Amino acid sequence: MILKPARLLLAMSALVALPALAQNAATVNGKAIPQAKVDQLVKQVVAQGRATDSPQLREMIKKDLIGREVLIQEADKQNIGNRAEVKAAIDNARQSIIINAMLADYVKKNPVKDAEIKAEYDKYKAQMGDKEYHARHILVDKEEDAKAIIAKLKGGAKFEELAKQSKDGSAQNGGDLDWASPANYVPEFSKAMVALQKGAITETPVKSQYGYHVIKLEDVRAAKIPPLEEVKQQVAEQLQQRQVAQYRESLVKKATVK
Repeated sequence: MILKPARLLLAMSALVALPALAQNAATVNGKAIPQAKVDQLVKQVVAQGRATDSPQLREMIKKDLIGREVLIQEADKQNIGNRAEVKAAIDNARQSIIINAMLADYVKKNPVKDAEIKAEYDKYKAQMGDKEYHARHILVDKEEDAKAIIAKLKGGAKFEELAKQSKDGSAQNGGDLDWASPANYVPEFSKAMVALQKGAITETPVKSQYGYHVIKLEDVRAAKIPPLEEVKQQVAEQLQQRQVAQYRESLVKKATVK
């Protein structure tokens, strides 16, 4: 069949328009929602592991974008975007997005090296030591109260019962501090704790910034430190956070602040 010139022109126009229509996921009151926007959000959701790419996911994202477009159009009609508090919030959000993107670029250009991770892990191991201690304590405000507790313990009183008067959270479980490295405690506490024999209590109150401690050592065991392979990612993230903080601080120091 041979098309007349007018029909041929109409058919060709339709063919030309098809690619343009395919670029939009939908239109809302004449405002287009690009398909590329749907694709981008799908990619983000999949990358975050929240879902897999599927027609259902794409339809859900499309509906969400349509809903948001309807709402933003209504907000624009009401001139919401010109309110002072809204402008301030938009400016803060803009700053955060740009700063986060810049810092992400910095991290990408300055990756944490394996040697740095290993050095940080070794430093952590050295700080933790090769032993863990299971201790109990009773914490009070006054030295004379701590001395009175020690006297009662020597007289046969149960540590767990006297620990109920401790002023910290461990009072509820007999002063039990569970297993921990000496590095987890303030120096005065750690020094007194590691000097004890298994089952012994401190002969005199141990003063720290929190008050006066009476300490009992329940047991000692070899430290359980996870191998580097298990904590490598965690150590790397900590080093990255520290690196970013130092970068930020260096920029602040260079700035003229009055």
